[in-house]
Amino acid sequence: MDVTLHLSQDPEADALLGRSPLAALVGMLLDQQVPMEWAFKGPRTIADRLGADAAGDLDAHDIAAMDPEAFAALLSEKPAVHRYPGSMAKRIQELCQYLVEHYDGDAESVWRGVGSGAELLKRLGDLPGFGKQKAQIFLALLGKQLGVTPQGWREAAGAYGEPQSFRSVADITGPESLAKVRAHKQEMKAKASGKSGR
Repeated sequence: MDVTLHLSQDPEADALLGRSPLAALVGMLLDQQVPMEWAFKGPRTIADRLGADAAGDLDAHDIAAMDPEAFAALLSEKPAVHRYPGSMAKRIQELCQYLVEHYDGDAESVWRGVGSGAELLKRLGDLPGFGKQKAQIFLALLGKQLGVTPQGWREAAGAYGEPQSFRSVADITGPESLAKVRAHKQEMKAKASGKSGR
C-alpha cells in the first residue's frame, strides 16, 4: 500500500495514511465528532509522539502493549489528537489488540486476499469501534483510492461505493472534493435536525 491520500490536507500525515494500513484504520476510527482533517492527522501525531522517524509507522503490537494511562496521556497532550482523547486512546488500543490477536498485528491482512465485498465488510465490521456505516465508508475508501476491489465491493459499501458520490472521506482527493463532502454532511445534518425538531 503506497498511494497519495488527501484526507488530512497535511502532506506528512497524508503520506503516512497512504503507506500505512494501520494509520488509515486509526484515522477512520478517529473520524467522529471532530473535523475529518483533524481525525486523519491523528495517526501522524501519534507516530510523532511515539518517537517514530519521518518514515515511521504505527505498530499495532507496541500500541496494544502500552500502559493505557500512558497512551491516553500521549493523545491528551496539546494539541489533543481528538476532542475525547481518553476514550479514543482506549478505542485505538482495543483496535490494535484485536489486530494482534486476529491478524498478528498486520492491519493490511484485514483486506489482503479477501474474496468478496461482503466478506470484507464483515471483517471491517468486526473491528472494535467500526459499526456498519464506518465499515462501509472504509470499504469505499479501500475500493476507490487504495485499489482493494474484491468482487461486489461497491454493493457492500452501499451508497458510499457509488462513483463520485461525495458522501464520505472515500471521495476526498483534494480541497475541492473535501468541500463537496463537507456540504453533503451539512445537508444530512440539517435534514436530521429538521426531523428531530418535529
